[in-house]
Amino acid sequence: MSYLRIYHPRPQARLRLVCLPHAGGAATAYRAWSEALPPWIELVCVQYPGRQDRIDEPLVADLPTLVDEVTAALPSGGRLALFGHSMGATVAFEVARRARPVHLFLSAPASGRTALHTATDEQLLSEVKRFGGSGTALLEHPEIRRLALPVIRHDMKMLAAHEIADGPPLTCPITALVGDADHTCPVEEAGGWATRTSAAFRLWVFAGGHHYLEGEAPRIVSLVAAQLERYSDGR
Repeated sequence: MSYLRIYHPRPQARLRLVCLPHAGGAATAYRAWSEALPPWIELVCVQYPGRQDRIDEPLVADLPTLVDEVTAALPSGGRLALFGHSMGATVAFEVARRARPVHLFLSAPASGRTALHTATDEQLLSEVKRFGGSGTALLEHPEIRRLALPVIRHDMKMLAAHEIADGPPLTCPITALVGDADHTCPVEEAGGWATRTSAAFRLWVFAGGHHYLEGEAPRIVSLVAAQLERYSDGR
């Protein structure tokens, strides 16, 4: 099945914003953004295998393979911008090295490794709850927890095994976004991504923890659209 979900097609859009979800997350994390974006931006959400409508598909073996498959699935023709949150930020950066987007948005882009994939189910569940976010309430349901924890663990394992290699900086602007109380990605660490581009870099700090974007979605959509405004006339 395709990696891409377009909830509100806009065939005349001048730019596509491709959004990549966090570890254990799914394309629907961004669905509400679709209608909120201006009409010249089409929202394209990435759906990783092993969740929601792809639940019967095997999980991808490692992060480089995931990056290759996402890159291959990207729409051809026209301008692209990428937005990734948490694990999605790592995937988005690696995809950007291949796909040449006009802008890269990295949300909670932690670069440090963790060993959460080796934790017990109880420890992993506790840490996921510490991350916060509306999805944690669903994990109180035993059946959902049974399905979700292996996916989260697998994604954490992929991240732990992946190291972002040195290489030439990107030539597109990077905007980093982070919550001021995110224990996984301190503001200073988010600012370090400035070295990964030869173009402009901006850092936006929001009130909140790792899933700050849930409460700030309207503001984030507006800020993203403003950053992409230069492409609204199709030039």
